[in-house]
Amino acid sequence: TAGSGRVPAAFNGLVGLKPTRGLVSTSGVVPACRSLDCVSVFAGAVADAQAVLAVMQGVDESDPYSRPVGEGAPLAGERFRFAVPLPAQREFFGDLAYRGLYEAAIERMTAIGGVAVEFDLAPFLAAQALLYDGPWIAERTAALGAFIDAHADDVLPVTRGIVDSGRRFTAAQAFAGRHELARLRRLAED
Repeated sequence: TAGSGRVPAAFNGLVGLKPTRGLVSTSGVVPACRSLDCVSVFAGAVADAQAVLAVMQGVDESDPYSRPVGEGAPLAGERFRFAVPLPAQREFFGDLAYRGLYEAAIERMTAIGGVAVEFDLAPFLAAQALLYDGPWIAERTAALGAFIDAHADDVLPVTRGIVDSGRRFTAAQAFAGRHELARLRRLAED
């Protein structure tokens, strides 16, 4: 879920494909945030990731978030656009080698037919804060809180701390968070 299907893949020379929410069933997956969870694909090549996704996708009656396959964007073999944050929003935390690798990746994507499109990262960062420091933490508590209560000594303290922190949010805050996320989604649509 979140970036766990793409970030490890990128750091290990693999393709990480994160389907849109509901395209692949999450039945049987221990949820982090069930309303947002996605099962990702790791592969050695884009074509392999596409083949795996074709097998995995589709409606699963046991998953209430599952949905039918719609028309998607091309993943390989065609011209494509890819997003890059505005230059002032690209943060490398002083790591010049990482900055160089990022710029080289943009050049490689352009060389294979991609068109870099700059976008404002601010709404995405605000959404990230809602999801990791806001009321969505309570969804993790809803999924795992009873287990942690029953097995507190068997859970890593950092995991227990994250899940327990969700107990501080009210239902009103959860709905306010949903409304704010919808507002941020609208800003990000451009």
